[in-house]
Amino acid sequence: MTLEEMKQKKQEYGYSLEMLSKLSDVPLSTLKKLFCGQTENPRQVTIEKLTAVFEAKAKAEARARAEVEARAEAKGYSTSVPASSVKENNSVYGNNSLKPDNPFESQKQGEYTVEDYYALPDDERYELIDGVLFKMDSPESIHQDVVLYLSSRLMTCALEHGMPCHPYVAPMDVRLDKDLKTIVEPDVIVCCDPELTNESRRIFGAPEFVAEVISPSSRKKDAFLKLNKYRDAGVKEYWLIDPRKQTVIVYLFYQDDDISAYTFDDTIPVSISDGLCEVCFAPIKGWIEAALHKPAAP
Repeated sequence: MTLEEMKQKKQEYGYSLEMLSKLSDVPLSTLKKLFCGQTENPRQVTIEKLTAVFEAKAKAEARARAEVEARAEAKGYSTSVPASSVKENNSVYGNNSLKPDNPFESQKQGEYTVEDYYALPDDERYELIDGVLFKMDSPESIHQDVVLYLSSRLMTCALEHGMPCHPYVAPMDVRLDKDLKTIVEPDVIVCCDPELTNESRRIFGAPEFVAEVISPSSRKKDAFLKLNKYRDAGVKEYWLIDPRKQTVIVYLFYQDDDISAYTFDDTIPVSISDGLCEVCFAPIKGWIEAALHKPAAP
């Protein structure tokens, strides 16, 4: 694997240099010199160690996708991710990220920080992922239907059972990696550790539960880029909800990346609740179907 290929894979999988150092057993100082261009001819053993890490990740992703598709096919629907979303090319980092006429003309995508994020206009929504700014579209009505229904079910269950978990909905800033390069706004969040919410404006760290509602503009970002970020940051449970297909893919990162596929007619257990909470989206199917069949405004 060439150095350019490794740089691409590093970005694709959301690996920090610290993470790569732990996985490959290559010293952090060596990786810093390698990826910033100071080392032109790295040792073969370094290349082999990094290649092994990236190849293992690729195989794990392939197994996960195959398992999701097999489970979905058994239930009679398709959840396959388009091939174009496998790599974080322009279709992931470009469509919703800042265009060349962005407010920070002196900086490039990948260089933005939390300070830049908070300097953006208050009336516009963005996410910051690995130094890349994404402008977020206004949510559709079906998106809001799913978010509000799910959050209400989670809050009701938490209150009924006296659970220490608190559901939140976007916009809520999450400093996922506790660094200066990433702030995300998940659609639905469940945070059970009060220490993560000791900052009034944001969650500082990885919440236990995250759900994203897929829209046409966010599909590739939610299904690949943010999925990897949530897993690597320590989120335990991730729901990827597609209101158009009426499907829910549940990733249990804390259980060896277990993946389950559901439809809106299924009763879905909330794993982090230890069997206390479950959600079925059947009651709002009529709302979503009516909204999808409504003629678009001129």
